Amino acid sequence: MEHAAYVYTGGLSQEAVEERLRSGDHGVLGLADGDDAYAVPLSYHYDGDAFLLRVSDHDGHSEKRGFIEATETATFVCYGATDSGSWSVQIRGPLREWQGDADEERINEWFPAFRLFDEAIENVGFTLYELQMEAVVGRETIE
Repeated sequence: MEHAAYVYTGGLSQEAVEERLRSGDHGVLGLADGDDAYAVPLSYHYDGDAFLLRVSDHDGHSEKRGFIEATETATFVCYGATDSGSWSVQIRGPLREWQGDADEERINEWFPAFRLFDEAIENVGFTLYELQMEAVVGRETIE
């Protein structure tokens, strides 16, 4: 790496990881079906106990749902970067349909507005999944 520009990174403390997860609301979910990988940006909600993902489908079908069902261990990454530094948190574990109870008003408080892509809202459904936080790693740039 003689000619490559680089910065050093270090681990985030548990408190810093908690703060990043509580203050954020989006990231990328990585899934796999055998040798076929799939990654999708998603909104999340973290309350200190459960890490929830809001997953949409169109008329009851979606590529995401198929990959969720095939994936044993999912990976979710949230991150931020500016000219002065960067950070990331990676969460790994199984995804399960969330069994908790929340009405539409509460879900709208937990998640940012959903972004539609050429879909009629009446054709879009949502399922909440909980990502079991079996492994959580946070890193940030250091001086």
